[in-house]
Amino acid sequence: MKSVQVFVIVAENRSFRKAAEILNRSQSAVSTQVKILEERVGVPLLHRTTRQVELTAEGEQLLVHAQRAMAALDFGLHQIADSAEIKTGRVSIGCVPSIAATILPTILAGYRAKRPGIKLELHELDAGQLLKAIRQGIVHFGIGPELESFSDCEFEPITSEPIYALLPKSHWLAGRVSIKLEELIDLPLIIASSSASLRNALDALVSARGLQIVDSMEVNQVYTMLALSEVGLGVAIVPGTMVPKLSKVFQALPIIEPEFRRTICQIKLKGNALSPAAQELINSIAKALRNEMGIG
Repeated sequence: MKSVQVFVIVAENRSFRKAAEILNRSQSAVSTQVKILEERVGVPLLHRTTRQVELTAEGEQLLVHAQRAMAALDFGLHQIADSAEIKTGRVSIGCVPSIAATILPTILAGYRAKRPGIKLELHELDAGQLLKAIRQGIVHFGIGPELESFSDCEFEPITSEPIYALLPKSHWLAGRVSIKLEELIDLPLIIASSSASLRNALDALVSARGLQIVDSMEVNQVYTMLALSEVGLGVAIVPGTMVPKLSKVFQALPIIEPEFRRTICQIKLKGNALSPAAQELINSIAKALRNEMGIG
């Protein structure tokens, strides 16, 4: 690469002397670099005379390609520098719905205003889909619950999120400040489908206590869950991040004995380094989540 750069400067100036001045090197050192390149390609690249330097046909051909390559390299270096300074680039994030619909919009709006040169992509996915997107490189990182049996992914805890029993304010239990798990499972429940990570966590908690859910409706969408609960068809089980936006209509009771919580993590493939832009966004999300949970 060094000899190619020297050749380009000599060829563009048609002079070893001028090239030596530009490079701040001796003419003999410049001439040596050109000879090294000629030996490598196996043909003369320059006609050397006492008056001037002229390019051979092969030299003319190499100069065109070398100039293009050096321009592309220079452009690439500028792009990398801009990325390091978070001026340009792309960040693709995957996020579970409960966070994507509550905390994330304000963060993304603020980030876009601060970093207009960064293209943001959001993929709202359940926990299983999120991990698949991370593995396939569709998203650079994810925000979601900690899961076991995914050894190729790195889960860095951000915060611990309480899980609530959500019921309309007209419900006969609305005056309570908490509800025991044993009491909860005797009520009609509105719960997520079996593919959801929160449902799996609920089933594991209930099973560990030797209990069983006997009356429930299973849904895929959070808004379906809320609509059913609002008309009194059951108590919805929801993550803590959703509670502030629902407080006007619903009463949220923390689930106790045992306390029901889940760990929210930033997730990426093991060994993958994030860009400065992605890392800055993760830091903003983590800070907002910790503030929401009262541990900022």
